[in-house]
Amino acid sequence: MLKPLIFRFDPETAHDLARRALKTLQHSRTALNFVAAQYKTPNAALGQHVFGLRFPNPIGIAAGFDKNGEMVRALAAFGFGFVEIGSVTPLPQAGNPKPRLFRHGPTQTLQNAMGFNNAGMTFVEQQLTNMRGQGSLATPLGVNVGKNKATPADRALEDYQQLLTNLAPLADYLVINISSPNTPGLRDLQNEVFVRDLFQMALAVTKKPVLLKIAPDMDLSTAIALSQFAVSHGAAGIIASNTTTDYSLLPGVAPVGGLSGKVLCEKSFALLKGLASELFGKTVLISVGGIDSANEVYRRLKTGASLVQLYSSLVFHGPGLPHRINVDLQRLLAQDGANHIGEIIGCDNA
Repeated sequence: MLKPLIFRFDPETAHDLARRALKTLQHSRTALNFVAAQYKTPNAALGQHVFGLRFPNPIGIAAGFDKNGEMVRALAAFGFGFVEIGSVTPLPQAGNPKPRLFRHGPTQTLQNAMGFNNAGMTFVEQQLTNMRGQGSLATPLGVNVGKNKATPADRALEDYQQLLTNLAPLADYLVINISSPNTPGLRDLQNEVFVRDLFQMALAVTKKPVLLKIAPDMDLSTAIALSQFAVSHGAAGIIASNTTTDYSLLPGVAPVGGLSGKVLCEKSFALLKGLASELFGKTVLISVGGIDSANEVYRRLKTGASLVQLYSSLVFHGPGLPHRINVDLQRLLAQDGANHIGEIIGCDNA
């Protein structure tokens, strides 16, 4: 009902309104419990253990929605099985000049040139410390980290080391972001030398699972080889993928930033399929990009993803989306005669 009103605002203003509403919701345990009663889907058939953590369902909110860890409990109440915050940088960062976020309604696509705008590591550390002090979380929490724009490439490792050292104690898992198109030179770090040094450092800093998030715009064989290399050097999993700079997917749009949402669906699926052909059963694969229905989630799980994430589709389909997907996943499992989601994960790769 609110969508027509919300869509009258520019996307970043609308996002800020949502952020304020969710932060307010968290002040009331009664309100949180009411929302959870409407939107959570407690069903053992959807739960699984990954990284030794209990995920109540496979649907996560991708990094970018909650950049500063301000809405974690509220997002969990709406039915997400895990929440990933960030990307967090060591120092606060304003991001790129506005406007930098655009909706393309007919194609259910977001165009994002945000540039890692966030309140910085110290703020996020305090947010998460306060949140952890209020009791245990119902869902696993991931923290996605990236280097500051002003940090030169030859000192990027120092940024990631600082972030992991300070935020790992407050996270259930961490994600290394070297795949955003909106920080100049960041994707150049998607190479074996940096990835080797990165995970050598990560293994020395924390025992928490550390994943690598990759871009969808690499040649498939290169993406597979880099992911295999990362896993062999300590990555606990691969998140595929970040936004795309392939503007052939949305002709007539100025090529600024990256595209996410419906137009990324088949590109991100093709990347997952390629990765799963080599890495399924050897590491954890999390699929992101254009996911907006239980049918699409089911396709990703059967291909080899243990978990999925969404963000753009939440903008176009509303906060009830994870609940609807989880309800429909139970129906799809029943249709296939499966008693548990683990029975279908990777079945197309068997």
